[in-house]
Amino acid sequence: MGDLYEVLSPWAETDPVPLRGISERLQDLSGKVIGLHADNKPAAVPILKVVEKRLRELYPTATFTWSYARLINEVEDNAEAQAAYLEWAKGVDAVVGAVGD
Repeated sequence: MGDLYEVLSPWAETDPVPLRGISERLQDLSGKVIGLHADNKPAAVPILKVVEKRLRELYPTATFTWSYARLINEVEDNAEAQAAYLEWAKGVDAVVGAVGD
């Protein structure tokens, strides 16, 4: 008779924690201000233009405002840019960000 091996499951036993977003999700975008944030990559603005067009079709009463990061990590590394971004973010109900790689 050969050696006996104990086989263990790779799945740990844990207490399941339900997934949740970092902020409450909007149920409807009608009448909301939607922020569109583009990084400096070439496709970010074209991506967000399509998103804006589609959202305008679905939610004609929504309004849109844009924010741009001209340099990589501009918002994180530049106090003036960070303050401007935070001020912009205060005026929106939701943000769609695009990284245009």
